[in-house]
Amino acid sequence: MSLYDEFVPPLAHALGALSKVLEKGAAHAAARRIDESVLLSARLYPDMVALTRQVQIACDQARRGAIRLAGKEPEPVPDTETTFADLGARIARTIAALNALTPADFAGAEARTVTFKAGPREITFTGADYIRRWILPNYYFHATAAYAILRHNGVELGKADFLGG
Repeated sequence: MSLYDEFVPPLAHALGALSKVLEKGAAHAAARRIDESVLLSARLYPDMVALTRQVQIACDQARRGAIRLAGKEPEPVPDTETTFADLGARIARTIAALNALTPADFAGAEARTVTFKAGPREITFTGADYIRRWILPNYYFHATAAYAILRHNGVELGKADFLGG
């Protein structure tokens, strides 16, 4: 199995599941006449980022990871989403960016050196370690936090929603 196969299709699938989780969040808010901003600004704990930021980071991890593994530097994406629809559109753009890549884009990616800044630190990985030790754990951390925030706020979600059927 190639690094592309390990990374691109599974994350595109996971992002699709995250989009459906957010759709359930929007439906929950509408059905209960809860302003969307209440759920979008919800956190699991005061020192954690809110739902909107969790989704933005999950998308960034998938998009940036794929582009870096393809040997390119990702363009910054502004964090301007304020509604569930905005977040759904960001996820759709992220999936499109993933689907635009091919297995050929990942030729040699396992051994490629990937260096990036994370806060004040500069971090370097091989491509294989970057995907397995940085991108996938970070993606799933933030996607899980987004799911948990909505579930904690009463959105009827189950494991099948997170896994994407």
